[in-house]
Amino acid sequence: MRTPLIAGNFKMFKTVPETVAYLIELRALVRDVHGVDIVVAPPFTAIHAAAAVVRDSNIAIGAQNLHWEREGAFTGEVSAPMLFVAGARVVIVGHSERRTLFGETNESVNKKMHAAIVAGLVPIVCIGETLEQRTRHETLAVLDRQIKEGLDGLTGAQLAGIVLAYEPVWAIGTGQNATPAQAGEAHFHIRQRLKQWFGLEASDRCRVLYGGSVKPDNIGTLMAAPDVDGALVGGASLDPKAFLAIIRGAAI
Repeated sequence: MRTPLIAGNFKMFKTVPETVAYLIELRALVRDVHGVDIVVAPPFTAIHAAAAVVRDSNIAIGAQNLHWEREGAFTGEVSAPMLFVAGARVVIVGHSERRTLFGETNESVNKKMHAAIVAGLVPIVCIGETLEQRTRHETLAVLDRQIKEGLDGLTGAQLAGIVLAYEPVWAIGTGQNATPAQAGEAHFHIRQRLKQWFGLEASDRCRVLYGGSVKPDNIGTLMAAPDVDGALVGGASLDPKAFLAIIRGAAI
């Protein structure tokens, strides 16, 4: 059985002191929580301090993005080895906001994913359709393309160690979330494609999260779908008590 994973994405919220205070509180709240993996992805500026706060706890620190080169003249970018040394062990790759606001493509997502793996980071690779694509009934074709191009060059063994996150773009920050049936259909399709392209064993070990307006009151119904292995949480992760409720709702 796959251990559920709940990852909190702070986006561009919380200073270093705010992140530290949050994690001190969250660490105490989840101290006795079992049966679920917990990740918090603060802004780059807070990663080092965050990692120090959660050392020897059941919380891992993630980053929200990375550059695929190890080093170079890329002003404003941060590489995978830099993140690892700062204390991150997970990194979000290809979030819908990165794709829609900053022009990231399946090709750049693929490069970033491979760079993360080489550096020892676990990538959470995000995929999902826009509202326009869903309206045109293109959801499954879009997912196929994102999986095929975004995971190009990945071995079955590597797939087993990464995480996918299905996040319908129309549900990010809108207060809307996919119905259990919509999420279930997408996650089932993703799992079938992973089996087809990477083999049964690898696909059974790869966790697929749902992302998109996840809250304490809907985590239970989302987790009820057989192929939903957790959640990538945005706004609701900014409140430690709300995040705790989501974590508890996913624990096995």
